[in-house]
Amino acid sequence: MTGLILIHSCQDDFLEIRPNGLLDDAVVSSYEGVEGLSIGAYSMIDGVASNLYSGWASTTSGWIYGSIRGMEANKGSDSWDLRDINPIQTFSETAMNPYLDEKWIAVYEGISRCNLTISTAREARKKGNITADQETSFINQAKVLRGFYHFEAWRLWADRNTGAFVAYVDEHTTPVILTNTEDIRPNIIEDLTAGTQLPDNMGKVGRFNKSVSQVLLAKALMQMYGDYANALPLLADVEANGTNPAGQKAGLEIRYGDIFDIEYRNGIESIYTVQTSVNDGSGGWNGGWGEVLNFPSGQWGKTPGGGCCGFFQPTQEFVNSFRTSGGLPMPDHSYNDAGEELLRDQGIPACDIWEDDNGNPSDKSDEYLVGEVVTMYDPAEPYSDRIYRSLTGTDTLPNIGNNPLTSPAAWQLLWVEDNSPEVDPRLDWSVGRRGIPYWDWGNHTGMDWIREQSYAGPYSPKKQVYKKSQERTYTEVGYYYTQGWTANGYRMIRYADVLLLKAECEAMIPADDWGLGEVNAVRKRAANPDGFVKEADGTTYAANYVISTYPAFADQTAALKAIKLERKLEMGQEGHRYYDLQRWGDVPMELNRILEYEKTMEWGTILYGDATVGSEDVNFPIPQRQIDESNGKLLQNR
Repeated sequence: MTGLILIHSCQDDFLEIRPNGLLDDAVVSSYEGVEGLSIGAYSMIDGVASNLYSGWASTTSGWIYGSIRGMEANKGSDSWDLRDINPIQTFSETAMNPYLDEKWIAVYEGISRCNLTISTAREARKKGNITADQETSFINQAKVLRGFYHFEAWRLWADRNTGAFVAYVDEHTTPVILTNTEDIRPNIIEDLTAGTQLPDNMGKVGRFNKSVSQVLLAKALMQMYGDYANALPLLADVEANGTNPAGQKAGLEIRYGDIFDIEYRNGIESIYTVQTSVNDGSGGWNGGWGEVLNFPSGQWGKTPGGGCCGFFQPTQEFVNSFRTSGGLPMPDHSYNDAGEELLRDQGIPACDIWEDDNGNPSDKSDEYLVGEVVTMYDPAEPYSDRIYRSLTGTDTLPNIGNNPLTSPAAWQLLWVEDNSPEVDPRLDWSVGRRGIPYWDWGNHTGMDWIREQSYAGPYSPKKQVYKKSQERTYTEVGYYYTQGWTANGYRMIRYADVLLLKAECEAMIPADDWGLGEVNAVRKRAANPDGFVKEADGTTYAANYVISTYPAFADQTAALKAIKLERKLEMGQEGHRYYDLQRWGDVPMELNRILEYEKTMEWGTILYGDATVGSEDVNFPIPQRQIDESNGKLLQNR
């Protein structure tokens, strides 16, 4: 194994190597040893390792580089916490940003582990300790993983035209020959293609199989080359025959919200879920560490995540995107117009539901003082909850028994929640907003679920959040600063993603019906009323959900507009948006449009300042620390 390099996980720089001779012969020569190295290569799929970095900067879920950069969310929290994200969301990051360095290290750590697995599998085969089939399986898995990690790096740092500025590292690479000036796209395609030789059933949901490899290869062809013609048959095969790595046939989940329920994490919709686990002795490191901060802020026991930490808040523009007209989206962005945008509760105090006189003098919950606020529901207007402030009430003579709906002398109307506008039902599975049930935690109560509303707005993330009934079963047990370590995992590839990618191919080529069938299949599932968010009675819809299918696409332009918006609605908050815009060549135009709108929000100036999106913002700068450590072998990409 002379010449094998290993990027040691405790080293600072991805170019630092150590010879294979430091490995134990038992590891090299046994099936169990190669299997262990393969598991180690898979373990970086979440982007997190306990001895490397925080995990927030390097996670594969894409909440920073995909969703925040794609402006479907902002950092959330407050201006001080994790402030290295701030320049990423204002398109002003530099090569000195430590988050970029941590992401680089994580990606190349994964690549290193793949290379070690490949070289060790070959050596074990030479010694007769594994069969030829076992060697082939180990190597093909390691190659497709290596292709995935390189593709992650390519999307972040490569030049879109030349394919350069990302270093390709395989089992033969040494520092002498390393460079980032070559086009590595052919290498990535070759590695991903190796995975298509894997079987459908790998026996375990955490491994890559044929279907996973086909989707990754199709994504790479589309992203790196705009090669829709060769991506289409790969996606069509997965649409018809795809399985998850355990061999289960893939398809659309019946109810949209179930996709994100922990108990469905490896369900029919999941082609590949990044696996996480809790209460396994890791102290939470295996429990979605990269996303552990992305829960509503609030009181321990009353909000998920133990009230920590208020990051990853959806933008107003993203929320507005779910407006419908006659059940169809608004592709002209008119959903941001003054008469169409969805009402927000910015600055409105949080409060409990008004209680009538309970006749119990010792129970003070029905007594109100001047200035206290309550929520009142009007049965005659199911989509219009009201917030009132008490105008009367002292310790000796409280405001009691005065119904806010019928007692204007006792209560001042502050705000009316208007959920009557037509919206796509996927909105309330994607975003936590005031007055709407939030899994089984009760209604989102507004400001007290937000860490600093004046900084980041009034909305909360939802898709990765666990149910209250699942706490301590699917969450890490123990007293920590957060309860956000969960077994939910990250839905890296799901069936609806495949359908919409296939639709994109058909519209781009163009072919078939410009993707109409796939788009409508996704929308039909979203239109299942059994999957709508409902009030506590289990029957009343929480908002005015109106969604329908497209009768036809008028032309190719109309098809592409519909498909692009459908990906935003279906895949929003899942780490894809920036890369979608990157693939379409829409980064500056679309993100500047959203920026200008977001700057008009009450929190917009504080959050975005004078940010603009330039042509250089189609990727990120190469981390300066890696350039320095390479002694000039790596070049900056801008």
